[in-house]
Amino acid sequence: MPNKIRILAIFLDFLVIIALTFMFYLLLPVQTERIVNLPKGSLNKIITYLGENGQSLNPLDTYIIRMLGVPQSGYIDMKHEILPRGAYLKALVSSKAATKEVTLIPGETMYFFIRSLAQRFPLSVESLESAYDKYFPYPDGVIFPDTYKLPVGVDEDEMMKTLYDMSIKRHQQSAIELLGEYNEAEWFKYVSMASIVQKEAADNQEMPIVAAVIFNRIKIGMPLQMDGSLNYGPYSHSKVTPERIRNDDTPYNTYRNKGVPPYPAGSVSIQAIKSVLHPADVDYLYFVRDRASGKHKFSKTYGEHRSNF
Repeated sequence: MPNKIRILAIFLDFLVIIALTFMFYLLLPVQTERIVNLPKGSLNKIITYLGENGQSLNPLDTYIIRMLGVPQSGYIDMKHEILPRGAYLKALVSSKAATKEVTLIPGETMYFFIRSLAQRFPLSVESLESAYDKYFPYPDGVIFPDTYKLPVGVDEDEMMKTLYDMSIKRHQQSAIELLGEYNEAEWFKYVSMASIVQKEAADNQEMPIVAAVIFNRIKIGMPLQMDGSLNYGPYSHSKVTPERIRNDDTPYNTYRNKGVPPYPAGSVSIQAIKSVLHPADVDYLYFVRDRASGKHKFSKTYGEHRSNF
């Protein structure tokens, strides 16, 4: 009998040690993003996604999550960036965040997109602009045109960091798919050129032809002289006047500066980027909009160009 009591006592001590160890484990701090975007799919897919983004979860974590429930896909607000592991695992399952949609159309500038964000959520324009400058490497053209579901309740810094993380990932994926590698400086040279194509072309079919005109003008040292580059920032919807051309001293003025501006002039679709990477095989130097069709008439010589007006 005493042996049985001793065995029972040892067993109970063992259970206490396990319980204390488990409690200690659940109290270990976990560093996380405040806003986490969980993919759709199975728990295994979510666990894999978290692991690929710096949150490796072991089999015990997976078991605990299964016991707590099923994580909901989409944006969730973890409330804090450092959580005890137990609270972190529970937050993955229970945290939810309402989202609102906001759309960035191809060719639109950050000046207007930021104001749409501020009105939609609502947030401060000035704080959004400051957060944009903090995270984004270029004043425009980094956020892909798309409809974004973004979390309600985050501040301006978190909003812009979320958009930055999504955007840079898309640029990296697109560059690797189209070029085989991602070199930020080289890639955004193409994006800058594509931003002019985006604003000048009447449709996707015209984009490779407009891109060819840009390359042809650069090849002979001719200024691009394209109004689309001057539709940057607050001038996205403004008609380019002779006065603007004379007085605008920014790098976007392709009438006064040769070559492509160092920064994109607005948001850029993947079609515009592809047109720059694969321009049409034509020797056009000029184009003018046909008022009847809304498309452009392209020409090789200035004389032909004048006759197209």
